[in-house]
Amino acid sequence: MEEIEVPMEHLNEKINEEAKEGGNKGTMVIALSTAFMAVFAAIAALLAGHHSNEAVIKQIESSDKWAQYQSKSIKSEIANSTNKILTTLSITPETKEKKEAVAEELFKKMEKYEVEKEEISKEARGLETDAKAHLDRHVTLSKAVTIFQIAIALSAISILTRRRWLWFGSLGLSAAGAVFLILGAI
Repeated sequence: MEEIEVPMEHLNEKINEEAKEGGNKGTMVIALSTAFMAVFAAIAALLAGHHSNEAVIKQIESSDKWAQYQSKSIKSEIANSTNKILTTLSITPETKEKKEAVAEELFKKMEKYEVEKEEISKEARGLETDAKAHLDRHVTLSKAVTIFQIAIALSAISILTRRRWLWFGSLGLSAAGAVFLILGAI
């Protein structure tokens, strides 16, 4: 999965230009708040990318475990088939003991494979659960990034149009973005 980018540099530059030109304190406060929004968006994007990567890694590890599980299943089936073949062969006094020893060894291998398969299955399911948890956090953090980006855009518009109510809207969105950031980070 790709990292989330925050393409807001041009807006921040425009806000800074307006703040320098306007020179009033209100514009400077809006510009500073917008800069903080950009910082939080970058943090959320970084965390979202991390959890996306972790989800992929855990899913790959889980797939590896399921491949190992299949390998044990095949080995168990081969041992079972070999045992069946041995039992259908004619028994002579010379081969009876050897045949019984081989059958016992194959039976132990089959039991061992079944125990190993159960352990591998538990590990694979645990890794799948971890992957899903990371993916859920990625989605939550991606929502935070999106909300922060919208807040930054609103803040820029508020400076350009000199509409203070848009800035308050951007602050409200930033609060919502902060909630998603916190939920994704914990």
